[in-house]
Amino acid sequence: MAEVIKMHKCPICHKVVAECKYKPFCSKRCADIDLGHWLDGSYAVPAQELDEKDYEKLEQIVESKYSEED
Repeated sequence: MAEVIKMHKCPICHKVVAECKYKPFCSKRCADIDLGHWLDGSYAVPAQELDEKDYEKLEQIVESKYSEED
């Protein structure tokens, strides 16, 4: 029976490659580029700023949770 070779695209350079030790990347270079994106904030997760009312509501939730545990 023929051996199945799984192929995937490198998320950085989009080169189609077979299994590789740097999976999902095609090379150490692409893996390092991806790491650089994380370190410089390019892949930052968007956050929503909380206003004063949101903080007060959050404090109430936390306080009620801890008072229930006592």
